[in-house]
Amino acid sequence: MRARLVGGVIAAATAAFLAAGCSDSAAPPAAGPAPTPPASSPQAGAPIAPEHNQVDVLFAQGMIPHHQQAIAMSSQASERASSQEVKDLASRIDQEQGPEIEQMTAMLDAWGAPRPQPGSTAMPGMPGHGMPGAPMGGMPMQGMMGEAQMRQLSAQSGAAFDRMFLQMMIEHHSGAVQMAQTEQTQGLNPQARELAGTIAADQQREIIEMQTLLSRI
Repeated sequence: MRARLVGGVIAAATAAFLAAGCSDSAAPPAAGPAPTPPASSPQAGAPIAPEHNQVDVLFAQGMIPHHQQAIAMSSQASERASSQEVKDLASRIDQEQGPEIEQMTAMLDAWGAPRPQPGSTAMPGMPGHGMPGAPMGGMPMQGMMGEAQMRQLSAQSGAAFDRMFLQMMIEHHSGAVQMAQTEQTQGLNPQARELAGTIAADQQREIIEMQTLLSRI
């Protein structure tokens, strides 16, 4: 009789333990800390800061057509260049500078400043255009190609196009770097100055890359 009683107690305890285990396994795990969302770019969706000076305006008005000409030159490489490295470089220039044009256009709109006219090669109302070393108040469009040079590039193909494209783009990039550096030192708007730093760094790196390519062609 005692043995049956002890056996019943053990069986009941075992059943209770198993039931508790099943209950625990079915319960949801304790909530941990919520995952941190990925950080977005500081510029993504940020409104344009209103503070600016004339240097900021001139930078955007000048760099937009400067970038547009670089894209016009780069767009020819896919069909005319013989070097895949030149084609890849031209594609990167197009991908980098298109969004930068959009950003600078948004800056001008936010500041109530006029956009540059299509095909313009000079800052609106700025005397002294084309004078090397001119101060920012008469900021020239450094490194811009003339119409004759653009026609000459369009007439080339193969290795001749590669050489001319690299030579012209090195000069073009050098001009953009000068314009960007002036914005960095004299501009007021923080986003324009940050963009100028990006342009200067990207194009200085590409100048070195193009000089290396040119030495092999």
